[in-house]
Amino acid sequence: MRPSVSTGADVMAATRDLIADVRENGDSALRTYIKRFEKADIGDIRVTDAEMNAAEGQMSAQARAAIDQAYDNITTFHKKQGYQPFDLKTMDGISCARRVRAYDTVGLYVPGGSAPLISTTLMIGIPAQIAGCKHRMLCTPCDANGNINPHILYAAKKCGIMHIFKSGGAQAIAAMAYGTESIKKCDKIFGPGNAYVTAAKTLCAADPQGAALDMPAGPSEVLVIANDTTPPVYAAADLLSQAEHDPMSQVILLCTDEETCEAILQELALQIQELPRKDIARLAIDNSRAIICASLDEAVDISNAYAPEHLILCFDGAEKLEQKIQNAGSVFVGPYSCESAGDYASGTNHVLPTYGYANNYSGLSVEAFQKTITFQTLTKDGLNALGDTIETLAELEGLDAHKRAVSKRRS
Repeated sequence: MRPSVSTGADVMAATRDLIADVRENGDSALRTYIKRFEKADIGDIRVTDAEMNAAEGQMSAQARAAIDQAYDNITTFHKKQGYQPFDLKTMDGISCARRVRAYDTVGLYVPGGSAPLISTTLMIGIPAQIAGCKHRMLCTPCDANGNINPHILYAAKKCGIMHIFKSGGAQAIAAMAYGTESIKKCDKIFGPGNAYVTAAKTLCAADPQGAALDMPAGPSEVLVIANDTTPPVYAAADLLSQAEHDPMSQVILLCTDEETCEAILQELALQIQELPRKDIARLAIDNSRAIICASLDEAVDISNAYAPEHLILCFDGAEKLEQKIQNAGSVFVGPYSCESAGDYASGTNHVLPTYGYANNYSGLSVEAFQKTITFQTLTKDGLNALGDTIETLAELEGLDAHKRAVSKRRS
């Protein structure tokens, strides 16, 4: 069982009040919340062109090169994605087609907090760019001086995002869902966040006047499958890479060899001492489990039932099990395929379903920024040929007007 994540009545009630305030008071409400939560007293909530242009000069060459490389890899992978249009004839005189349209306006949310999520900016910005969304709004918290991390601004500029706002939390979600004087109302909102952000996305998605959400979200998690070929130092490092995220995170070790399992746990105890975020990691480890499995097949069965956000097959010959993986957000195959690669720069997306939602949701992709529309064209001969079938089905359903829409054309 995963640790309980509460979006109880207090969180939902506070979020409802906040959403109502933003809907009624717009930018004024956002400035009030920025002052309360970010301790910043700012006038314009929008990032200026001067701030965007200055960002690159505040970065090291190494940082710029790393963002550029990540951008290139993520773009290369995501360019292969996207719904495909097609045309076909179902019978003589009847042509059907599917067309692809990008969402016109999307909201992109990048959390603040203890770490500037530069990678998330790329992960949500690149597929929106490739899909061709015309208007892309990005909200992220500023610091007490009203500044946004320059690396986030540089990554956003790489993704062609020029509408950036200094607002975080549930109030930013409300602003993108309903619009303010500065922020254009969005069709769909993307990006991770805390319990209040999740509550706001859920509430806004349930409102027909709000905005759709990308996927349900919970604390980050990883499941590592290991055997006697697994280097314990690698497996321990992978477990801790997710444990350091959040006290409510959970990491699971499934191992077919008891001696290796013990070695991994000993290595984990050593490595955790070296982490700056060791206090967070220790709380996550309290939520976590190591399980001895009779075989790799049993481990895969457990993993499929758990449906992890990240699944690491940290052993030799792991590629042989790929076809058996049914439920996972993203899979890392082999001892050198660390989860951090997918988080930052291998090319796959790190916005993934958590908390068991990998059973029925996919990771973020270009398709999430697109919708499809079907078209059909019937000639007179085509309608006459299909008319009896349509009229019969309409009669069976007792929908006479449907039948008449055909018969009036055939008379």
